[in-house]
Amino acid sequence: MKNVSTVYLIPTFLEEDGLHVLPDYILDAVKASEVFFVENERSARRYLKKLWKEMDIDSYSWFTIHKSEEAVKQEFLQQIKLGKQIAILSEAGCPGIADPGQILVAVAQEAGIAVKPLVGPNSILLALMASGMNGQHFQFNGYLPIEITERSKRIKELESVSRKEGSAQIFIETPYRNNVLLDSIFKSCIHTTRLCIAVNLTGRSESIQTKTIEAWKNKVPDINKQPAIFILQA
Repeated sequence: MKNVSTVYLIPTFLEEDGLHVLPDYILDAVKASEVFFVENERSARRYLKKLWKEMDIDSYSWFTIHKSEEAVKQEFLQQIKLGKQIAILSEAGCPGIADPGQILVAVAQEAGIAVKPLVGPNSILLALMASGMNGQHFQFNGYLPIEITERSKRIKELESVSRKEGSAQIFIETPYRNNVLLDSIFKSCIHTTRLCIAVNLTGRSESIQTKTIEAWKNKVPDINKQPAIFILQA
């Protein structure tokens, strides 16, 4: 009888010292897997060896999701045809959420293959949970425009939508541009709008604070090169 594939969505840590937040059953899924589709092979290998020291890393098949999208899809389908047990790993957090793994999950769904999402840390949800903002109505907007004028325009649009709908507007930035983004937020938003800045989630230096724009301006944080989530609510 031919084996039928299962696709395991394997969460990873957000911070290297945050391994303790991962549930034990993730290891069972790793041990059940034969093929790994990962965002970054080097960091994925390092993570899995932390999780399972006895793992013979080189005995598994490895594919990088960031290669040619169509080629990766075809490799993924081939592994399904072979009945392999497949794991998908993000660079940080949960596969498929603000992550390129979603393209393979879509392929698995089209092929009618079981997809098993596993519980793990997700920076978007952790920040929202601790922000005190609207967890009933929120929107994740990914990265904002890099160009200053366009970024300012987008921030004002998100603030307007939040005010109109009462929604929490969530976004991210490349860590080395965090301080520049903060400057744009402070210049674009009205003083009563609330901003949550969640930094280094699950790490030893974790900080999650929600203040008005006016209050933030009194003591502007330096979060350069630190992974962060930003949430606005007008």
